[in-house]
Amino acid sequence: MLRKLSAVLLLAALPAQAQQVTDAIDPEIAASGATFGELTEASDASLSAKAAGTPVDAEDWMIVAAHPLAVEAGARVLRDGGSAADAMVAVQAVLGLVEPQSSGLGGGAFLVWYDAKSGELTTLDGRETAPLDATPTLFQTAEGETMGFFDAVVGGRSVGTPGTPALMEEAHRKWGNQPWAGLFSEAISLAETGFTVSARLAESVAGDTERLTRFPATSAYFFPEGTAIQAGDTLVNPEYAATARAIAAHGAKAFYTGPIADDIVSTVRTAAGNPGVLSAIDLAIYHVKERPAACAAYRGRDVCGMGPPSSGALTVGQILGMLDAYDLASMEPDSAEAWRLIGDASRLAFADRGLYMADSDFVPVPAAGLVDPAYLASRAQLLSGDRALSEVSAGQPKWDHAAVDYAPDTSIEIPSTSHISIVDAEGNALSMTTTIEGAFGSKLFVRGFLLNNELTDFSFSTHDDGRPIANRLEPGKRPRSSMAPTIVLDDGKPVLVVGSPGGSRIIGYVAKTIIAHLDWGMDVQQAVGLPNLVNRFGTFDVEAGTDAGALVEPLSTLGFKVEERDLTSGLHAIALGATLQGGADPRREGIALGE
Repeated sequence: MLRKLSAVLLLAALPAQAQQVTDAIDPEIAASGATFGELTEASDASLSAKAAGTPVDAEDWMIVAAHPLAVEAGARVLRDGGSAADAMVAVQAVLGLVEPQSSGLGGGAFLVWYDAKSGELTTLDGRETAPLDATPTLFQTAEGETMGFFDAVVGGRSVGTPGTPALMEEAHRKWGNQPWAGLFSEAISLAETGFTVSARLAESVAGDTERLTRFPATSAYFFPEGTAIQAGDTLVNPEYAATARAIAAHGAKAFYTGPIADDIVSTVRTAAGNPGVLSAIDLAIYHVKERPAACAAYRGRDVCGMGPPSSGALTVGQILGMLDAYDLASMEPDSAEAWRLIGDASRLAFADRGLYMADSDFVPVPAAGLVDPAYLASRAQLLSGDRALSEVSAGQPKWDHAAVDYAPDTSIEIPSTSHISIVDAEGNALSMTTTIEGAFGSKLFVRGFLLNNELTDFSFSTHDDGRPIANRLEPGKRPRSSMAPTIVLDDGKPVLVVGSPGGSRIIGYVAKTIIAHLDWGMDVQQAVGLPNLVNRFGTFDVEAGTDAGALVEPLSTLGFKVEERDLTSGLHAIALGATLQGGADPRREGIALGE
């Protein structure tokens, strides 16, 4: 059974991964001396726990993120008495350097924050915005046909106004207690002295050679002297160090105005073959938005996350809300019946997502109606049969204003991104998913960092059969996302902090982990390591090379089309109970670290 075999699965999957993590750490310790000397027993313990399929335990604080060097940067801040917001700034600054394919200063992020002192939960929207000069037909040809996806991605056309630096500063302003400048020290040091290229980064570069070599600055960094960087190489990035120093000294305004901003705009507007329309005004007027969390009830808890422009919290909430009527705890994790319910609940939720969800500052979204318990109970009745649904369609949730007749959106969201989960010594909890959209974003490299391709998360079409598409591109609008940073509350207190990269599959990864933890009693390491099964649009994706392969035939018998494929989540979770327990996804190079 999947629950009983999850530890075995982790052990089987991890030798090479553990070696990649060790390779990423050890050369840095040797090269950096006292600067990173604290990365010793605690990190060794977290690696051992991950390899053994057990969570990392801690009493005071916990951090889980996608690279050991980023985790240690955040851990240093937490040891010094910093808040989860302070630690996030340090983590993100390092991630943008050592994991540039996934997130960075040129991207955007969503943050969910639980404040221990007030007991309040809120979110920060640092999503990229469409330039003011962008038109709804930006991704259409002169003949009105939609562009090929990667024809749109590569170059300046896909670049939205970055939000990550502004979000870092706003989180620090609201909840930080450490000096801003000191939070960039690890990132600056690593950029100047060099960091060891991980196997994951090297493989990502090798797999995207043609696109990464289109632009001279990008090619020069990732292909020095014409050869792709290799795992174990030492990579320096003095331009990144200079950018980080400027932000450390002058705040986010050093990014959004002045020479850095000028270079960003020039890079976008002069991108050979596919220039974009980002302007200095777009950067100068960018601002982070604080929004109320979107929550749904599940098993007596509140599952809360980022509402529109993200579809993450609403869709996760819908999946769980429909499943609340079914006793998954009485079923085993390898039960085809359990996964039939999960898969079809997901299909129903994705049908609503495709029709209704977009940036609510620009289009009406029935957010409350989509997670209304009565609506979800009616949708759950569709799951009462014993076979897969032959077809699904969007429902009719209640609107708090006049309903709009939208057309379904079929925009593509490429798997990439990164996730950070932190609980500090004061009990504040942070869940943040951060991205530059697809791997290496637009492939444009400027001032030591990559620029996003976030605008390709918009629908390339504006209408279908005369009906508007909610997620169509509009100037200043934020594209729909699937990022689902989540905090689960029990009686108003956080019990689980979780999130993942993975494009639109993020929703399924997060829902799976919550179900595994709450229904099947798995600890967080077992829950994040449980094989992934995801159904968004009808095909049941089953994680290849895992015990989930045993479900292919029974799910097919139930009426699903099933495909085995790689499902490389990057789940990072913290459970809060008598102690803090951290779990890092064995599919990537992240670790959990706590004291």
